[in-house]
Amino acid sequence: MLFVEYPKCTTCQKAGKWLEAKGAAFERRHIKENNPTVDELKLWHARSGLPLKKFFNTSGLLYKELKLKDKLPAMSEEDQFALLASDGMLVKRPILVGGDFVLVGFREAAWEAALERT
Repeated sequence: MLFVEYPKCTTCQKAGKWLEAKGAAFERRHIKENNPTVDELKLWHARSGLPLKKFFNTSGLLYKELKLKDKLPAMSEEDQFALLASDGMLVKRPILVGGDFVLVGFREAAWEAALERT
């Protein structure tokens, strides 16, 4: 599995420790140093079943600075993917990418269910 995180994020730290405690095999990826690409984001979005808006870190400083709450509804999906790929800090995290799932944000019950299927 791929664990996409921002190491200073307390939720990411909690999720990483949770995965380790479960004995899960995963690779860590620093979202700021290695931004997701447009192609990765499109694939993850399709596999997640989530609306694209759920991939945005709506509580982040950059999201607020860019006033994306007001701008996103008018943006095309292509423009939203390009924006997400431009800076990892715009992307909601952590993201857990497995063989048949993509989870955005850490909700223990959802992660537990996904691990049980792997």
